[in-house]
This record gives sequence, structure tokens and C-alpha cells, in this order.
Amino acid sequence: MRPRVVVLAPAALFRSFFDPPRKRRLSRGFRWQRIARSAPSAGERAVLRNADALVTTWDSPRFGEELVDVAPRLRLIAHCGGEVKGRFARGLFSRVTIANAPGPMAFYVAELAVAFLLQAARRLDEHREALRRPSNRIYELIHTHGGALETLRGRTVGLVGLGRIGRELARLLRPFGARLLVHDPYVPRAAAARLGAQPVPLGHLLGRSEFLVLAAALTPETRGLFDARRLSMLRDGATVVNVGRGGLVDLEALTSEVRHGRLRCALDVTDPLEPLPPRHPLRRMRGAALTPHVGAASRVVRLAMADIVLDTLERFFRGERLGNRVTTAMLDRMT
Repeated sequence: MRPRVVVLAPAALFRSFFDPPRKRRLSRGFRWQRIARSAPSAGERAVLRNADALVTTWDSPRFGEELVDVAPRLRLIAHCGGEVKGRFARGLFSRVTIANAPGPMAFYVAELAVAFLLQAARRLDEHREALRRPSNRIYELIHTHGGALETLRGRTVGLVGLGRIGRELARLLRPFGARLLVHDPYVPRAAAARLGAQPVPLGHLLGRSEFLVLAAALTPETRGLFDARRLSMLRDGATVVNVGRGGLVDLEALTSEVRHGRLRCALDVTDPLEPLPPRHPLRRMRGAALTPHVGAASRVVRLAMADIVLDTLERFFRGERLGNRVTTAMLDRMT
């Protein structure tokens, strides 16, 4: 008998991961059923009682340890995404195999960080603003005096977090000739050096960086790490790029720095306000570039995650070892 799989996702979100070829692959190997509601009905809870595996997404319910009583046959949870720590009670990780699929996101998030860096270094917003004025004065100024230092070559980029996204960013930045400083206490110096990065203490990084990129996980250790005091350590005119987690930064303190013109920012994530309210000043403020959490939003990423989930299901029920299992020991360093 094929294993029973329950997919916990609304219809539209499910389709964004599982296109017709992937649905057919799921059907070939498994008897599956989809539950859309975050609070399953009595009939749907009966379906869960017979489930051998769950497939979850970011709209799936969050589960405590009672899940093993609700679904006593459950052996595997395969998550379409990376963040599982806040979705499943800690005790579940030792009682059920829980696997995630963060790999496909790294390149696309790092690519967005590079786009933010180039936008800031080449001063695109300032040039666009100048050309919106009913004047050609900007042409005369650049013709006569030349442009500012509009390049990443030779500039100092500080990177906090050398996980999947950070490593991908280091690789993408190499051709631009930037000087890359990195702070990640969990990464050996030799590993950073192989990526062309110089590991330094956080205070040293903040004092020297013209561009600060945040790509760290959000843990009790890193939440609010970039508060008013640490933001004040950045040099005047520095740009804060956050493609990691919004909670790394004190949003109010950063807003104040940008409002006063001392810092600039480029944010794909914000916390505790996400979505950012329509009237939040950063949405219209000069020196702020924002995107609506699009770093890994590409449909290509979702299809690649579905492929990993399908691989996970197939390998697990063939009795093969999983390389993407999340263990209890890994949780403290994860978002």
C-alpha cells in the first residue's frame, strides 16, 4: 500500500508549489489528501489519524506535541520552506522526522541583496529623483565635476551571517571587487577566507562598513542585535541592507536614522511590522528602498522546494537516509 500523505495548504498556495507534473508525481507514489483549513474539521482530523506523513507550508497550522496523539501513525513531516523551529514543538523533532527545504531560496535572496547594494552604490534613487525635476542641472554637474564614488569596487561591505544566504552572497559579490568583512561566530575563519571574506568582530565590522548586509538567523541571541547603539556605530552615509529577518533590527531606531539622513536602508523584511503599514514613514522616505518580502518569492523557488519535498517523501519511505532532516540539536541556531 502506498503511504498516506496529508497536505496542509489552501488550494492556491498548494498550486504555487505543486504544478500538474508535481501533482502527478505525488499521486504516483502516495495516497494523498489536502486539508485547507488551519483548524481541521472532525472529518479532517480523522484523515490526520491515518496519515503516515504531512506536507506543510507557511500557511499550515502550528503543532504542539499533541500532534503525535492526533496523528498516531505519523512518521514524517516535510516542510515546503526553511523555517520549522516556530512551527513544531521542540519535542516533536525527536519523535517524528521533520525535514525542510531551504536550499532553493539562498541564491534568490542573495541576488536581491546584490541588487540593493548596486542600487545604493550607483545612487540610482538619487539620479531618478534628480531627473524627475524640471531641470537638466544634474547633467551639467556630472559633466563638470564627475560623479560620486558610484561603484562597489574597492568599497567595504560588512556581512552578518555566513549561512546559506551569506555564502551565496559572498560568491556573487566576488566579481564586483568589494572588500568583504564578515561576522558569524559559528563559522570557522578558514571557511570565511575561502569565500574571500575577512572575519572580524562585530564592532570592527560596523565601524568600517559602507554597506551592512544582514543575513543572519533570528535567535534569542540575534533578536534586536542592531539597536540604536549599534546602528550609531555605522559611519555616516552607510546603507543597511536586511534580507535576513526583520527582528534583527530595531525598526524604530533605523527609521530615525534614515529620517535624519545619517543612514540609508534597503529592506525586504521588517519586524514587528510586516506587512509594513501603508502609512509607515519608511514606505515614502528618501534614503529607504523597500520590497514586500520578495527575496525568495519566485515561483521557480517554490517548484524547487516541492521537488525537495517529493524527494524527501520518496527517500524516507524507501528507508533511505535524509540529508535535510532537522534535529533538536540544530534548533538553537535556526530562526
